[in-house]
Amino acid sequence: MKHSTPLEDYGLIGNLHTVALVSKAGSLDYLPFTRFDSPTIFAALLDAEKGGSWRIGPADAAVRSKQLYLPDTGVLLTRFYCPAGIAELTDFMPIKHRGQNCAVVRQLRVVKGELDFEVRCAPSFDYARAPHEVQPQPDGSLLFRSLGPDGLQFRLLADQPLAVADGAAHGSWTLRAGDVASFVIEATPVDNPDFIARDLAHYTEAAFQDTLHFWQSWVESSTYTGRWRETVLRSAITLKLLTSLQHGSTVAAATFSLPESPGGPRNWDYRYTWIRDAAFTMYAFLRLGFMEESKAFLRWIMERCVQLQDAGDLQLMYAVDGNPDLAELELGHLRGYRDSRPVRIGNGAARQFQLDVYGELLDTVYLYNRHGGAITYDFWQHLCRLVDFVARNWRRADHGIWEVRDEQRQFLSGKLMCWVALDRAIRIARDRSFPAPVVEWLGIRDEIYEEVYHNFWSEERQAFVQYAGGQVLDASALLLPLMRMFSPAEPRWQATLRTIGRELVLDSLMFRYRAEDGATDGLQGAEGTFTMCSFWYIENLSRAGEVDRARLLFEKLLGFASPLGLYSEQIGPEGEQIGNYPQAFTHLALISAAFQLNRDLDARRNGPDRGHQYV
Repeated sequence: MKHSTPLEDYGLIGNLHTVALVSKAGSLDYLPFTRFDSPTIFAALLDAEKGGSWRIGPADAAVRSKQLYLPDTGVLLTRFYCPAGIAELTDFMPIKHRGQNCAVVRQLRVVKGELDFEVRCAPSFDYARAPHEVQPQPDGSLLFRSLGPDGLQFRLLADQPLAVADGAAHGSWTLRAGDVASFVIEATPVDNPDFIARDLAHYTEAAFQDTLHFWQSWVESSTYTGRWRETVLRSAITLKLLTSLQHGSTVAAATFSLPESPGGPRNWDYRYTWIRDAAFTMYAFLRLGFMEESKAFLRWIMERCVQLQDAGDLQLMYAVDGNPDLAELELGHLRGYRDSRPVRIGNGAARQFQLDVYGELLDTVYLYNRHGGAITYDFWQHLCRLVDFVARNWRRADHGIWEVRDEQRQFLSGKLMCWVALDRAIRIARDRSFPAPVVEWLGIRDEIYEEVYHNFWSEERQAFVQYAGGQVLDASALLLPLMRMFSPAEPRWQATLRTIGRELVLDSLMFRYRAEDGATDGLQGAEGTFTMCSFWYIENLSRAGEVDRARLLFEKLLGFASPLGLYSEQIGPEGEQIGNYPQAFTHLALISAAFQLNRDLDARRNGPDRGHQYV
């Protein structure tokens, strides 16, 4: 039985439409083809025997390897060290512009010595549910065609000899120092079987240079010059890889059904766009100077608002193209990462009622407006429908920011974000001089503030708690000052920060809540520490004036990243990455914490910089 490769041993590549994960053994073990949420053709990450993979590497069992990104790019290099020599495997996906096909390019180069290599390309179509056939083509390529209902197909091009057996392509050969071998898989439209002839050596070299130039030019457009620049921009590149060029939306993570607790049932599909992430995504891109990404995301948000029949129909998540249908299914034939079942695709939480989504959407628009974006009166009228809905419904119970599946409650996160929705709408109306019932909204906004201040405070815990009348500590309380509801100097908030630090924090790691505290989300099994929450905690410490401690914890937390600087959702009990990988929200929180820390360190040295105030 094959064992799962640790997540931290994978690098991410992508073409701004989909992504792939490549292990440091040279195996491409995950690829939804040809969109983030498409069925996979390689999914050994979730089932090493059935899922399908594409491995290229030395035949020598004594090989050692390491991975790195070429600086300021999404181009991944895997270096193999063998007794007989050294080789490098370069993996990337050419940026897919309109009219171009989705492709993965893999280029093998021997740096030193003489090595024997093996390749095995064994896809498994439609999440390993569909059989396929392989047909040699006149141009020397191999056409892999799914026999399932979608008829998906791609061709494999190689400049080394390959044979076909049992539905897979195999090859083995010897290369010497200076030799280069190139391999490409390329989507082939079912309704257009004509292939574009490829001079493989020329194509791979041109694609490499174009991809390198794209990433380096994009990174150079950033205005961020602060501390931890390489780390911050690596997180920005990761976010860009998870952002759709066609639609402007960012998926929550590259993967689906990677467990929060290995062997447990907490396995969800994160290949969708959460409204919750909207303000944080936009703010991260805006802070770093990436205006085009912010504008594209705002267009996506506008489309969701315009399409709503009723303000109460706003979902917390959508597909990258805005499709609201994310029906949740279980793939019982896959054993899951580290035997974690069930393996799920789709996400039933899309139909939950969550109040916080309204605040996050309005905060997104507010940030766009604050940075000079154009908001039309027509769009403002759609927003007013949402704000009026919040004004009428803010007292309703919901499923909360963590999407609990057992019951609805009066969650702090929902009330906070209702306050944010009204607060940001008031600010937009005043800034743009838009017609709006501002006096009415002000009254309700202040009523929510009083509700949170008095009814979500626990004298016993000396903290704001997860839901009204409870005693559960929740890391989502860290958003109270981050969303500017409370000042960092507010005594009740300072007490909350101390209590959270004492009861939810393990050095630089943090739990979102504890089951022994009475917290429940309707699911069995444990979970690790939430890295996003850890960065929230660090940012709060910095805002509270504990800059040195915040810096120490931040730099220690950076040590929990993968060797490539990637983070999943959580850190497990042995310091391993667990949950879907890499996770956008974790990288967003890293950028925000780094930005705040850098600003506070500069302010301590040079005096406060009032030009960076949020509101």
